[in-house]
Amino acid sequence: MVRIVELEDRGDQRGSSFTLQGRQFAFLGSVVDVHLSTTLPGHIRGNHFHRLRREVLVVRFEDSWTLAWDRGEGTVSEIRKFDGVGTVVIEIEPLASHAVRNDGQRPLLILAMTNGPYDPAKPDSYSRIVLTASRV
Repeated sequence: MVRIVELEDRGDQRGSSFTLQGRQFAFLGSVVDVHLSTTLPGHIRGNHFHRLRREVLVVRFEDSWTLAWDRGEGTVSEIRKFDGVGTVVIEIEPLASHAVRNDGQRPLLILAMTNGPYDPAKPDSYSRIVLTASRV
């Protein structure tokens, strides 16, 4: 299962400001791993699922992008497109494959948090394609 929450910009003349809700931290239980990445125009991140870890993505965008996910092996992929400027939080349950595609001209900024450690020797990431390159 995947849950999407649009965050309200509570910024001022200094710039944007977005606050995560307590629900995201409760969903994770504890934050054990955090990483920050960008996704450049025309590229995809994800197309994987985790067997053990829950994940929360915070996506800051200034152009169009696409999120795709499934509800587990053998389920149909769901797709949601985003345009404009904003920030969303995505809660991702184990076994739900997920991917983000940057369809715009500006980089996407993605903060990812999980409730389990990242261990390159035993990664909890398994490939399952839910999103392919844009045909625009």
